[in-house]
Amino acid sequence: MVLSVQRMLAEAEAAVPRITPDDAKALLGRPDVVFLDVREPNEVAASGKVPGALTIPRGLVEFRADPASPAHDAKLDPAKTVVAYCASGGRSALVLKTLKDMGYDKVRNLGGFKGWADAGGEIEKV
Repeated sequence: MVLSVQRMLAEAEAAVPRITPDDAKALLGRPDVVFLDVREPNEVAASGKVPGALTIPRGLVEFRADPASPAHDAKLDPAKTVVAYCASGGRSALVLKTLKDMGYDKVRNLGGFKGWADAGGEIEKV
């Protein structure tokens, strides 16, 4: 069976809880939570990011998340809650579904960075 983007997004959104910017603000700074920005570097440079967020473009997340990979980032830990976001929520949903498949049980989709900014979330300029 061939998967369409729409179906992939629907499956990802069904598998990963969406949280509000206010919910995310309550998680910011906790040692058991990591924020993950999966936008491209030029997007992050243009708008900034959630303070302290890891910035890993969507195409590299699996390599940085797998402890067996030479590119593993120790800040990505399956024991932590991962809160991901992108520009509108689609890429972050797909990434979080993949992380869930990789054994990351505590994943949350913040959706789009604009929602964070519009809700008064802190922004770290890069």
